[in-house]
Amino acid sequence: MSILEIKNIRKSFGKNEVLKGIDLSLEKGNVLVIIGSSGSGKTTLLRCLNFLEIPDGGSIAVNGETLIDTNDSSTLTDKQIRKNRLHFGLVFQQFNLFPQYTVKDNITLAPKLALKSEAAEIKKANGSSAARDYKAKRLHEIDKKADELLQQVGLSDKAESYPCELSGGQQQRVAIARALAMEPDILCFDEPTSALDPELVGEVLKVLKSLAESGKTMVVVTHEMRFAREVADRVVFMSEGVLTEDGTPDEVFDHPKNERTKQFLQSIF
Repeated sequence: MSILEIKNIRKSFGKNEVLKGIDLSLEKGNVLVIIGSSGSGKTTLLRCLNFLEIPDGGSIAVNGETLIDTNDSSTLTDKQIRKNRLHFGLVFQQFNLFPQYTVKDNITLAPKLALKSEAAEIKKANGSSAARDYKAKRLHEIDKKADELLQQVGLSDKAESYPCELSGGQQQRVAIARALAMEPDILCFDEPTSALDPELVGEVLKVLKSLAESGKTMVVVTHEMRFAREVADRVVFMSEGVLTEDGTPDEVFDHPKNERTKQFLQSIF
């Protein structure tokens, strides 16, 4: 069974139909790279996956669990949306770190917020003592996990630094560690190198490659075609809100079938 199943996802903003029926699946441990021109719907698709936008039509399922199906007339509650987001970790173009927090605090913030809700449920069910014990144990685990993630992205020496003290590449690596901290099923990257100076791109792509090699399931929107060719298990090309090409890197880059895909690749190579 695929870890991710997207069926007939549609999204419009006013009269502008951005996604026109996207069907997509992804196997656990695979890397899916989405390419295409600006305005083709790539970012909107990621935002729908992460429930930053709610699709107008279609369904999304993770590990066989339906997160949304617009054939169901019921409306998602805020609690359901927050729960659905836990399946996905999203790394943005612009880092979006909290400037008032240290690097380590940026990484531990979301797990600690989740811990408050968990402790409250335990207190309700088992009493204050059990909640305190659980909270102390989880805080230690969260702190240890943050240290491990900083080491993984090569920033162990920056734990107490603030975002303004880091380069763009370092900030993006912190953003990756922050996404990993919640242990999502699927990591999503929205052009993670587009805001970086050329000399900083390599350090971020190196982290992405290591994540792929470790078996993380990833959806990556990128203009880095060399990365796509080297790391992706599948590449899809989006144009005007539809998928026009889907295949292995060799199939898409060396033998594209769709004329629009051919034009796009000719313009960048």
